[in-house]
Amino acid sequence: MSKKDIKPVKTSVNSIVEQPATHISNMYQTWFLDYASYVILERAVPYLDDGLKPVQRRILHSMWEMEDGRYNKVANIIGNTMKYHPHGDASIGDALIQIGQRDLLIDMQGNWGNIYTGDAAAASRYIEARLSKFALDVVYNPKTTVWQLSYDGRNKEPVSLPVKFPLLLASGIEGIAVGLACKILPHNFCELIQGSIDILRNKKTNILPDFATGGIADFKNYNEGLRGGRIKVRAVIEQKDKKTLLIKQIPFGTTTSSLIDSILSANDKGKIKVKKVEDNTAAEVEIAIYLHPDSSEDIEKTKEALYAFTDCELSIAPNSCVIRDGKPEFLNVNDILKESTYNTLELLKRELEIELSELMEDWHFSSLEKIFIENRIYRKIEECETWEAVIQAIDKGLNPFKKLLKREVTEDDIVKLTEIKIKRISKFDAKKADEHIKALNDKIKVVKDNLKNLTPFAIAYFKELLKKYGKGKERKTVISEEGFEQIEVRKVVINNAKLYVNREEGFAGFGLKKDELVCECSDIDDVLAITGDGKFVVNRISDKSYYGKDIRFIKVFEKNDENTVYNMVYRDGPRGDLFIKRFSIGGITREKIYDLTKGTENSKIIYLSISGTDNAPTIQIVLKPRPKLKNTIFNVNFNEMLIKNRSAVGNILTKFPVHKISEVSKGKSESSAMKSAEPSKKNDKESEPELFEFTKEKSNTEQVKTPTQKVQMKMEI
Repeated sequence: MSKKDIKPVKTSVNSIVEQPATHISNMYQTWFLDYASYVILERAVPYLDDGLKPVQRRILHSMWEMEDGRYNKVANIIGNTMKYHPHGDASIGDALIQIGQRDLLIDMQGNWGNIYTGDAAAASRYIEARLSKFALDVVYNPKTTVWQLSYDGRNKEPVSLPVKFPLLLASGIEGIAVGLACKILPHNFCELIQGSIDILRNKKTNILPDFATGGIADFKNYNEGLRGGRIKVRAVIEQKDKKTLLIKQIPFGTTTSSLIDSILSANDKGKIKVKKVEDNTAAEVEIAIYLHPDSSEDIEKTKEALYAFTDCELSIAPNSCVIRDGKPEFLNVNDILKESTYNTLELLKRELEIELSELMEDWHFSSLEKIFIENRIYRKIEECETWEAVIQAIDKGLNPFKKLLKREVTEDDIVKLTEIKIKRISKFDAKKADEHIKALNDKIKVVKDNLKNLTPFAIAYFKELLKKYGKGKERKTVISEEGFEQIEVRKVVINNAKLYVNREEGFAGFGLKKDELVCECSDIDDVLAITGDGKFVVNRISDKSYYGKDIRFIKVFEKNDENTVYNMVYRDGPRGDLFIKRFSIGGITREKIYDLTKGTENSKIIYLSISGTDNAPTIQIVLKPRPKLKNTIFNVNFNEMLIKNRSAVGNILTKFPVHKISEVSKGKSESSAMKSAEPSKKNDKESEPELFEFTKEKSNTEQVKTPTQKVQMKMEI
């Protein structure tokens, strides 16, 4: 420590004592780490051993402590749990309601809320709960439980409960800590048990979530529940009639109220058109969606729009994180199931070992008692005057029979013999004692056999659980084997706007209502505009956007459209050659300007049309008359050209001045979105090369190439 860290402190008028300074930054660093560790370990993340958060474990322990077979007021359970949990009644009550709504560990009585509608539970003083038979069978065993002192040192609580079932995966859990989050989705009860059996049989498992709300799920990207995975869950939508849809199951994480709100919001934004939405949910979900009677929208398209624009389809990102050996660790769900299965195997082994030990003790004392009474060893203590003499007399009397026992006789055993009442000695039945010892021998043999064959015993245990509690716990969420098809939003959204354009000024949008109408569209569409200088840009539609002056073509842009082909003739620069090209747009970046020409300044589009891949138009080119130019008219069929990307320069159409370009035969074009272009004007006096060329055939005869033939030859090149 340097001297500058020593600060003087006055203790009296004339004396000063120097002491070290405390740096606040160091204090904050330590406190933050302590707080973060506490939240992770004690509040937000479940433990791998029993699959419970501390508050859940304390609630279940408190309920077991109060268990007498009858229902207890939830308020009383909360109050009793506060002996173990230091964070107040609100957190305990919320956690207790969540455990109850999973319908696995708690039998409920009263209004515990509704997972479908999102209705809250009644106040804790009005509802009651008790442990379910499943919980009593699977969760508790004081003999195998490790105990610790509670937060105030007044009570004992379990370090972890001896849960012999993959409870964490069955119930699912979610928590947010400091710098760490956990989201483990619930899985199917029966499938988990079958998965544990498969693990014990050394088979591979692949478990998938199952939700109490049902729905249809795409698990292709589940990633075994780890970070980076994602699943899609959809509502089950049925068609009642031509104008009515019924939602029968909802996605996990939603309620009927939130789902209806999302539908109404999409309707208000113009994404879908519905007349009315009714919530008829009772024991089962039913949301009725009524379409307008005069609506022309296809009901299948409306269903897809519900998936695209409402909470009828949700994407869920799992994040499987648990506490193992006092530290957070990311494990996939199949590994968690494996750990849980082997933990169950170990717990069953410990229970068998404890049972064997108890049976052996029972056999030992029963045999000792029989020897003590039948051989009247108790009479040898009549003349003993001290306690030590009594112990020695009994021990001496047992010596001839010790070889019949399975362990040594201890002083505690002798003390227990002295505690046998005279009434029991007088009514001792040797036959019953022999039968009891024989029954103990049979039980010991069975337990030893189970320990020797522990894996088959565990498999039988899981099968018994499945038989006893599996009824009514079948899978509710349908697995989409092929996955969901990607819904193209622009194809299912209804047209709620109109696209207008001012070609000369270069503006377009749905706010230019005094200008030229292009088409109907939606407010989420992209707009493609091609200007006269051979450039194009794609922008998201808005009230008014600038695309460039002299707009020759404008339309709603369809992403990944491989069927639309553009046929174009352009002039390279102010006096350059005419080029012809056939291309598709492909992928784009919004608001980026692309050039369809060679890039020479003052280039200009002469002809532009839109067609399919095999129905392009044929154009006629009329050249300006010139000396020695005999053929001034020729045709070009765009179908004979290769379709290239937008950056291709194209082929030279002609080097002579063009008088006119016209369509001889039309393909399937979008002429309504195009503006006609005038041919380029060249200086007639400009010197140009001769168009005619001669080639030699194999017959050594000369043949004249017509202008049309020359163009076709160049296009082939």
